[in-house]
Amino acid sequence: MPPSRPLAFERPAIVIAAGGDGARIGGGKPARMLGGLRLIDHAVAWARRHGDAVALAVRPGDGDWGTGCPLLFDGHRDIGPISALASAFDHARAQRRPAVLMIGCDMPFLPDDLVERLSSALDGHGAALPVSRGRLHPTAALWRPDSGALDAYVARGGQSLRRFAGEVGMAEVAWDAAGPDPFANINDAAALAAAEARIRTPAR
Repeated sequence: MPPSRPLAFERPAIVIAAGGDGARIGGGKPARMLGGLRLIDHAVAWARRHGDAVALAVRPGDGDWGTGCPLLFDGHRDIGPISALASAFDHARAQRRPAVLMIGCDMPFLPDDLVERLSSALDGHGAALPVSRGRLHPTAALWRPDSGALDAYVARGGQSLRRFAGEVGMAEVAWDAAGPDPFANINDAAALAAAEARIRTPAR
């Protein structure tokens, strides 16, 4: 059960980055099946449990895969998920939210305390990033919308989410390394097979 929220807690907007080409998995990553559902379905279900302002960041021409989520079209091409973050900042402002959680569509095991723990750490920082097994996860991070800083970063050729988080000041939030990694992502066929096995293995 997620921890209780403080009375002043305001849910962030949540944006699912789903505009990558998924070349390493053979394309069409959001529609890849896992446990009888598409990856995009897993992501949307998780996001809707934890937020009420959920949208998809996609490439021009992409649809919503029947999810009914609003679409945010990436304004920059070929620069990776930093383009989705620009869309996420716009969405947060439109929804009048002080922060936005951006998650990848390929992270089906995200922890249920992600929003609360990152929100608690965000005070005084531009971003809060989870850490598991010694790795930062910038595609499951909470951000304060700062389009000016992001535009300037991209104009200088910046593409790394992690480096941008460093520029705006980031908090690192550690997750227990025991058990399966809640931040495992699905980048190739082997990772998809491992995730399928994980879903089919009863929890102990």
